[in-house]
Amino acid sequence: MGEPLVATYSIAACDLVAGQWGVVTQSKFLAVGSVVPWAEPNAGAIATQAYANARYGPDGLALLREGASADETVSRLTSADDGRDHRQLGVVDARGGSATFTGPSCFEWAGGIAGPGFAAQGNILVGEETVAALAATFEATAGNPLASRLLECLAAAQAAGGDRRGQQSAALLVVERNGGYAGLSDVVVDLRVDDHEQPVAELARLHRAHELLFGKTPQADWLDVDDDLRGELVERLRRLGYPGPLDEALAAWAGVENLEERIDGVDRIDPVVLQELRAR
Repeated sequence: MGEPLVATYSIAACDLVAGQWGVVTQSKFLAVGSVVPWAEPNAGAIATQAYANARYGPDGLALLREGASADETVSRLTSADDGRDHRQLGVVDARGGSATFTGPSCFEWAGGIAGPGFAAQGNILVGEETVAALAATFEATAGNPLASRLLECLAAAQAAGGDRRGQQSAALLVVERNGGYAGLSDVVVDLRVDDHEQPVAELARLHRAHELLFGKTPQADWLDVDDDLRGELVERLRRLGYPGPLDEALAAWAGVENLEERIDGVDRIDPVVLQELRAR
């Protein structure tokens, strides 16, 4: 086999209410995020691993985009692949249908579980409990944001044993139509830990940083900027080297701190922005 052996565990999943699809994965493999996770809004999500056929990603998304179900996508991809006995694949389609495939020549322990809105799978695992933890955690966290659910799945799977060769890299991908940066991207989250002793924990840390910079606080939770708060903001910004009118100073500071996505005028303020400004 000429393809890379991506011995790993992963879960492809969706949140139809939020209009999001995503994949999370961990492996004893350098930069697993460059091979395993694929997703497209309103089409589906794919995880391709074991002796990974990377073409399963774009080719599978093309099938899903045309309306193929998860089962149909798995069948069409694997039936056309002479190396299918060595492949592992998880697919979730636009309607939340799911399918998982494990070729008979994948190294033990290898297998998968598919359910409403998710496909969990892994190979070269300590045992089936790793995949069971992925599935059970996804089902138990219904109602939470998809990215958070997927990270909880990853942590639970690692705690259950994970890849029997150890840890090295992890990745999280979540997409939503116009749900990414400035509403001009479909990528909500795309985080990768390419080489780390504790990639699952490091991926969670990166996600916390991502939420600080790019997360969204509901407008109902924003604070009104009264005269006292306005004066405090002006003074804090001045001390940080941003004098002048509040709207200009706040925008300039937020741009430097990468918090511009959390700024919308100066009549109201995101409490996360206020907390960060006070922390400075």
